[in-house]
Amino acid sequence: MRYISPNIATLSVLSASVAALAFSAPLAAQTASGGDEGNEGVFTLGQITITAPRDHDKLSDNVISNEQMWRFNTGTLDQAVRLVPGVSSTLDTNGRRNEHDILVRGFGRWQVPLSIDGVRVYLPADNRLDFRRFLTDDIAQVQISKGYASVLDGPGGVGGAINLVTSKPTKAFETRFQSGANFGEDASYDGWNAYGMVGTKQDGWYAQASGNFNNTEAWRLSNDFHSPTPIEDGGDRNRSFSKDWRVNAKVGLTPNATDEYSFNVTRQVGDKGAPLNVNNATPNPPNSYWDWPDWNISNYYFLSNTQLGDKSYVRTKLFYNDFYNSLFAYDNATYTTQAANGRFQSFYDDNGKGANLEAGTSFVDRNVTKLAFTYREDKHSEYNINRPDAPQRSVEPKQRTKENTWSVALENTYSATDAIDLVAGVSYNKNELKLAQDVVAATNALFNYPTGGSDSVDGQAAAFWNYGGGTWKASVSSRSRFPTIFERFSTRFGTALPNPDLKSERATNYEIGWDPALGSDIRLHTAVFYSELKDMIQTVIVIPTPQTTQARNVGDGHYFGAESSLDWRLTDTFRFGGNYTYLQRKVTDSLQPNLKVVGAPSNYGMVYVEWSPLSQLSVTPSVEFSSDRWSEINVTNVTGYMRTGQYTLANLQVDYQVTGNVRASLGGRNLLDKNYYLADGFPEPGRTLYAKFRVDF
Repeated sequence: MRYISPNIATLSVLSASVAALAFSAPLAAQTASGGDEGNEGVFTLGQITITAPRDHDKLSDNVISNEQMWRFNTGTLDQAVRLVPGVSSTLDTNGRRNEHDILVRGFGRWQVPLSIDGVRVYLPADNRLDFRRFLTDDIAQVQISKGYASVLDGPGGVGGAINLVTSKPTKAFETRFQSGANFGEDASYDGWNAYGMVGTKQDGWYAQASGNFNNTEAWRLSNDFHSPTPIEDGGDRNRSFSKDWRVNAKVGLTPNATDEYSFNVTRQVGDKGAPLNVNNATPNPPNSYWDWPDWNISNYYFLSNTQLGDKSYVRTKLFYNDFYNSLFAYDNATYTTQAANGRFQSFYDDNGKGANLEAGTSFVDRNVTKLAFTYREDKHSEYNINRPDAPQRSVEPKQRTKENTWSVALENTYSATDAIDLVAGVSYNKNELKLAQDVVAATNALFNYPTGGSDSVDGQAAAFWNYGGGTWKASVSSRSRFPTIFERFSTRFGTALPNPDLKSERATNYEIGWDPALGSDIRLHTAVFYSELKDMIQTVIVIPTPQTTQARNVGDGHYFGAESSLDWRLTDTFRFGGNYTYLQRKVTDSLQPNLKVVGAPSNYGMVYVEWSPLSQLSVTPSVEFSSDRWSEINVTNVTGYMRTGQYTLANLQVDYQVTGNVRASLGGRNLLDKNYYLADGFPEPGRTLYAKFRVDF
């Protein structure tokens, strides 16, 4: 069963054209689509570890600049990562939670840690991050490590890592303000966004404050959408509202040319609805009338870099973060009462604190040795108010969990020759569960699950050959991930059994990449990769009637594929580029013979051109394309998988530099108004138009 039929011939031609460009010529520096505008204004203290020691721009993993995010109007993180080969975004497994996931070469949010300025964002209960909640207008760079994430940055980087790098002032006084509005295809108002920043850089210190805001009243469905049930009547997508804002402040000391000490605060607040599955005449399960009044994260962190002589350094990250989340389930589509059985108000209140300490030195010529220690303590607290508006109303006691995670990592880089670098790293990781509580429904009393711990050893190695400005790369990385509290103990509304003995899962990733030098106007990247997965944590059915599941280490599998990206400035007025990814995933599970791996397509990418007929004017049309993907069937009393998600989207942005410091843009996404789905029963936005402007001083 398919919901859309985009032009397959168009998809094939686009895929073939980018692939042909990527494999027919000597290759260049790895880059996100649209080029890399460098490190000016980037808070470099907040960047994550670069695998190779030389030629920072060419040997780093993919970087998306703020200019690229403006040019392609990617206001949230899940949209921005589409500019990078090997990375895709999707809805969560069944779409019901209205959460957007990011897949790095097939690995999702549990295998790919997210950080802000190198400080990990971690939700202690389940780490089910919603990447659409992370706005990008105030982000200077998005760093993405794929397959090989350095052990120095801490445990958990099974499939890579994502880091949001904030900006830093570069002038004695600087400020930026930008704002925009979104509209449906009939010019109906959908919402607004804004960003403001003020900063100063002085001799010996700097300071900056910024705010990023997004308010979506609703987004519109395609005119090709025809509602099969009364749940969705077309036009504005029901319950598609969201409100997000983030503020960031930093004060830094720069006593000399090498040392830096920075105090930072980030506060992020979200509120969102949850659109219903359009394939069900009534919601399944009945308590699917959800919304999230609160999805709030705060980070407080201190970063430093101290140079010790000519050959040694010490870097520190000290942090405290908290997460407050509320989820409400209502009786019906009015979203006003919570009296029926199974309706609730659920509250999470979490916090984490810890440190990452890194030291490096060169004991002998051509060799750099780095040692890092990472520690974090995570606490989770939750409770439900059950049936809040009914006479049977009850309030659960607070259930708490506590766990400690630490890691010791060693990495050594040896420059064998002027052209060859060899990097090797190893880490020992330990997870200690100190407390895990739940409540007995019949008595409303607390009880404690068994506690304990597990450990793992991770290792990786990479070789780089730099020749004439180009680079060959080969790497292998074996990394593990500890299970979350949710995977070990959640009963999922009484439909699952706990598994306190759940073990870590592991992936071993192999990559060969080629990034040659073709000149200053052409940058090209190509890589092939293979991942072997062991002891994957899978949800399996252990009792068929009534259906009861459990998380177990039963999955083994492999992912493999190839990726390429191109950015080519043909003339002073014309630029061409894009990216393409081929990905195959196979997971075997003896308890689930028909298991399919959901969420990631086999072929996807984008192509664009940038035309500048006038010095002040640029026109950037682009096309995103994707083959279909497996999705869980989300229909009442039906289980299994189906193919969906195939699309070809036409986008456009026109930029005009009004004055030296004023820039205005008009654009649109999905201009052909395609109706498509990334998860069964959850259609994506149709044609969307926007206008925005930016003022810099």
